Amino acid sequence: METQAVRSYLLDLQQRIIAGLQAADGGEFISDGWQREPGGRLEGDGVSRLIEGGAVFERGGCNFSHVRGRVLPPSATQHRPELAGAPFEAMGVSLVIHPQNPFVPTVHMNVRMFAALPAGREPVVWFGGGMDLTPYYGFERDAQHFHRTCREALAPHGADLFPRFKTWCDEYFFLKHRNEPRGVGGVFFDDYAEGGFEAAFATMRSVGDAFLPAYLPIVERRQGYAYGERERDFQAYRRGRYVEFNLVFDRGTLFGLQSGGRTEAILMSMPPLVKWRYDWQPEEGSPEAKLYSDFLRPRDWADEPATHLWL
Repeated sequence: METQAVRSYLLDLQQRIIAGLQAADGGEFISDGWQREPGGRLEGDGVSRLIEGGAVFERGGCNFSHVRGRVLPPSATQHRPELAGAPFEAMGVSLVIHPQNPFVPTVHMNVRMFAALPAGREPVVWFGGGMDLTPYYGFERDAQHFHRTCREALAPHGADLFPRFKTWCDEYFFLKHRNEPRGVGGVFFDDYAEGGFEAAFATMRSVGDAFLPAYLPIVERRQGYAYGERERDFQAYRRGRYVEFNLVFDRGTLFGLQSGGRTEAILMSMPPLVKWRYDWQPEEGSPEAKLYSDFLRPRDWADEPATHLWL
């Protein structure tokens, strides 16, 4: 099985992303390498890269992991029940960035490969991943740029992929108990093996390579915006939605916890400061209310003309 090429790509992607984020922040991501001893419930290795208290990024991490386990956890077999109980190999790069400035959106990106290794059968390999944007104060230009970059990245692999993966993202990153999207979406795909190993791997690479051009221009555009206690308070309130989604619905978080992964790395995605309020509602006509009315709903961002280009 051609896993070494996937591993090499993912390690290089992690390094390129860290270099880009460090240049934007001016600070350093710490590096925490780890290795699991053979013979345990889970074995493998990885590198966690983390920044806290940066000039731009309040907390952020970009992790690489490559693990092997005896039994696929339930979160990985809900769409493939025939593979329940099989040994597995998994590797990926996952990141979440929580900026300091409330006008800079939180972002998540993940690209991964899974291989189930059922006894007496050929390995079953699939890819997954995507990226999504979670603004606190919405800007049409930012959402349009993010979606258009995703569309351009997927275009070489078929014109149907972006609309499929966008819809998948809108449906996946949705808080059912709140009846609201987590953010403005992006792209998401899982259990993907169309065209065989090389074609599916190429699709995954295109998504990973698109992260920096999708996100860094937004950071550069918004990080100088002035903000105060009101904006930080709303940011902390909305971050609560992020925590709720990751702990209740996110398959990556559930997979990590169910498979016995490193808790610190798995929960790296959590924001540093969060608030919850009982039945809070934004003031009508406020910028906070506009997030709900204009941005927290599915829109065809990639095809929409900007109404405020100067923003």
